[in-house]
Parts: sequence; C-alpha cells; structure tokens
Amino acid sequence: MNYNIKTTSWKKDRTSLSEVRKNVFIEEQNVPEDLEWDEFDKDCIHILVTNNQTPIACGRIKPDGHIGRMAVLKEYRNMGIGTAILSALLKQANNANLEKLYLHAQVTAIAFYEKQGFKICSEEFMDAGIPHKTMEKRLAPPT
Repeated sequence: MNYNIKTTSWKKDRTSLSEVRKNVFIEEQNVPEDLEWDEFDKDCIHILVTNNQTPIACGRIKPDGHIGRMAVLKEYRNMGIGTAILSALLKQANNANLEKLYLHAQVTAIAFYEKQGFKICSEEFMDAGIPHKTMEKRLAPPT
C-alpha cells in the first residue's frame, strides 16, 4: 500500500478528517456524535493519512500537548499507520518545544502507546462508554 501522510488543519481538511472519525468513533465504536465533535479541532494540528486520495486515518494534537482523535479505518489497521501518525504528531510536539505529551488511551490501545514510550499515569476511567487510561510521555527539553 502506498499511503500519503500530511500535516493539516481543521479548516483545510475538515471533511476528510470528519469522515474517518465518524466511521471509526461514531459508527464502529458507538461514540455519541455530540461527544466526538468539540471546540478544540480548530486549534489543533491534524495529521491526515490517505490512500489514493481516500482518507483512511487521522490524529490531532492540541497546543498543550494533548494527543487525541487517533483513528485508523478497520481495513488499514496493523499496517504501521498508527505509528506513522504518532511519529508525525511527535514531530509537531518537538517543533513546538513541548516538554510533555499526554493522551487518553483506550485500554485496548495501551500496549501500542507503551511501545511508543508513553507511560500510564491514571486509573481506568470511562469516556464515551469506553474504558481509558491517561498516558504521558516526556520529551527531551529543547537545547
């Protein structure tokens, strides 16, 4: 597969980003639609992955280092796309001189984030009816 990964904004690629998130979170995971869309999208840096111009995955990072809304369409999972998104988000965090990143990982995705250097820092909690744990990763301070 030959996929394309790009850094973008909500303003520029809202339709494509929404399509992936709707498919994964609202349709597949039954997240209520009113919980999926928030006021933060416009302020985030987004990563969009496409395959032959078709949106297949996405993720975002808030200015405070909160990574979220990472989603990969079911048929494209376990191909390294999630790792590529996270790498692109880490690059954005380094560019912004952030010292710490955090995310709310679905419990089923904890091992994925641990492989990327994230550590659990909370008890389990429910978000949109799905069990999560907060995880964080410290970045090297800027030199």
